[in-house]
Amino acid sequence: MANNSTSAANHVHNLPKTSSRCITESFTATHDFEVTNYLQLDGMGVYKFVSSSTFSVAGYDWSIRFYPDGDGVGGSNGNSSAFLYCVSQAKDVRTKFTLNMLEKEGKVKVTDRGAIECIISSPTYDWGYSNFIEKSKLKSLSHAKGGNFVIRCVLTVTKEHRTDAVTQPNLAEHLLQMWKDTEGTDVTFSICGQLFRAHRCLLAARSPVFKAELFGPMKEKATQCIKIEDIEPQIFEALLHFIYTDSVIDDERFKEDKSARLQHLLVAADRYGVEKLRVICEGKLCESIDVETVAGTLVLAEQHRFKDLQEACLEFMASRKVLRAVMETDGFKHLVTTCPLLMKEILEKVSRSD
Repeated sequence: MANNSTSAANHVHNLPKTSSRCITESFTATHDFEVTNYLQLDGMGVYKFVSSSTFSVAGYDWSIRFYPDGDGVGGSNGNSSAFLYCVSQAKDVRTKFTLNMLEKEGKVKVTDRGAIECIISSPTYDWGYSNFIEKSKLKSLSHAKGGNFVIRCVLTVTKEHRTDAVTQPNLAEHLLQMWKDTEGTDVTFSICGQLFRAHRCLLAARSPVFKAELFGPMKEKATQCIKIEDIEPQIFEALLHFIYTDSVIDDERFKEDKSARLQHLLVAADRYGVEKLRVICEGKLCESIDVETVAGTLVLAEQHRFKDLQEACLEFMASRKVLRAVMETDGFKHLVTTCPLLMKEILEKVSRSD
């Protein structure tokens, strides 16, 4: 970290982050109950039912009960009834289900009953349809289909809500704190008189250039203190911040003259082979192009061969109206002086636009 200067790390929110989440689990299953020879069940009596086998959903056991002559409730005379029954001793079990009759193959619906949402709890363990289907319709169907049909139950059981604490990944925070405290640092960089301490293994892991400088055949002789002349302290600090945290620095100082600082950081990222940072900086510059900065940004893109950024600048200047405004800036005068060949590309863009 820099000596005798306000470190960017001090502006990062280092307080531990905590969070929690509410988890609601639901389980859905389908059970088909095939009924054969309905005509032999017709007339067995009100209140009497046939039952499916037991099936399990969300830790509870269930069955389908079919009353050929109705359950005797809610004006079910002349209708067959169908119910979902909870075999388990249930308390406040939230359910949503449908019961529908299908032809034997299970492809064509005979009924189209809507979903029932209910809470299964003592003393009521069954919910369903007293007037499930008219017996006359069922008899007619039975004569045509041999008395065989399927009652399909689609059941969803919602478990109780629970709240769990979520542990946030904190590797970046730990590394940032080690950098801030200079704990275990083993290499120092001198940038315009300011000293930045760092961990050479981490630098080498994140940057092929640092790896070559610190561990390669051409490694710096004085690896305890490496002097760098052609980079600003704030930019080098921002580069190290990304290396340690994998995030772009959020610092008030960096927001002043943001475009210029992003340009310098882009060059630094390219120089040290920190590819992810290079892509981020190039993308941010492409998004923030304006009349005042586009000419200078284009010169930078041309000099360092940032093709995406160069194309974005040329596209921005493709209209005559925008180009006239850009030509009034000092940056454009610098562009004409330093990169005169770019004028040809600019004019070609304008021509194609027109």
